[in-house]
This record gives sequence, structure tokens and C-alpha cells, in this order.
Amino acid sequence: MTDTNELTVRPRADADLPRCVEALAGVQAADRYPVDWPADPAGWLTPHGMTDAWVVVAGADVVGHMALTPPGPAIATTAGLPERSLLAVARLFVSTGARRRGVAALLLDRAIETGAARGQRPVLEVETAASAAIGLYERAGWRHVGTSTADWTTADGRLARMRVFVAPPIPMNSSGFSSS
Repeated sequence: MTDTNELTVRPRADADLPRCVEALAGVQAADRYPVDWPADPAGWLTPHGMTDAWVVVAGADVVGHMALTPPGPAIATTAGLPERSLLAVARLFVSTGARRRGVAALLLDRAIETGAARGQRPVLEVETAASAAIGLYERAGWRHVGTSTADWTTADGRLARMRVFVAPPIPMNSSGFSSS
């Protein structure tokens, strides 16, 4: 489909939402993410408290999406870190045709850079059955810090078990600034 050199990460614009919803529909059909299709998918992609949202585009196609939100006390407790020191990754997905092209890594790097600029550390939750996503986070250096039970059910009807991951710190150079 596309080469990583053709990918662009940029802030999500309102005009991107229809293409985001289209990409999300493909993800939902393939992976059941989200488990239940939202009545207002564009609204679902804009969670309460969202501070930022990015897309990855290849030409005119939206091939990835990520939002950042406040983490909430439950994630902070599981992470063992103060809530104000964290920034939660939410609504992260990659279209089925763009997988294994570095799209998710680009978005995760953006989350880490944004967190570092704000003095916050990104954190995310992922359902324990999402082995491909878990593998991605582990390969990217995110650290599993705990597991909790969610208040929603999976496609097979069980309460979701969520693994919480914390982003790796950005290395500092000798001047005290991020080397990225």
C-alpha cells in the first residue's frame, strides 16, 4: 500500500473525521475495535477531555489515528504515578491496509514527544487479548505496570482485563534537552 516515507503525521482537523470514521469502520470489522460500533463514531473519536488528536495520512487516506486525554485516577493508580504527571493515549488505531508500516510507532513517538514537552509521561490501556498491540508496545519499550478490570465487556461477553503500559522516558543529552 504505502511506504513509510510517504506517511505524514499531523494534527487531526475536523475535515479528517469522515476519513477517520471510514478507517475505523475497517478496523472494527477486522478486529472488533471498538467492541461495539458507536452511535456517533466521530464523537467517539473525540473523547471527553481530549487535549490533542493526530492522524497519519498517506496521500488523501487517513491510515492512523490517536487522541490524548487526561488519564483519570484509575489508570494513574494502576501505573503508580500521580495523575497530573500522565497523559493517556486513546483511540489509537491503524487501518488494516497500512499495518506493519510504522504507523503506530509514529503515533506513539508523537505521544512521547508531546508528553515530554509538557512534563508528562504517556500511559495507555490495552485489552489483554490484543496480543499484536501488546507486542508492539513491548517492542517500542513501553513498560507493563499493571492490570485492571474494565467496566465493559469484550466481544465474548467477559469483563475486559486491561494491561496498563507507561511510555519509555525520552533520553536526555548532556545539555539536559531531549535528543529527539
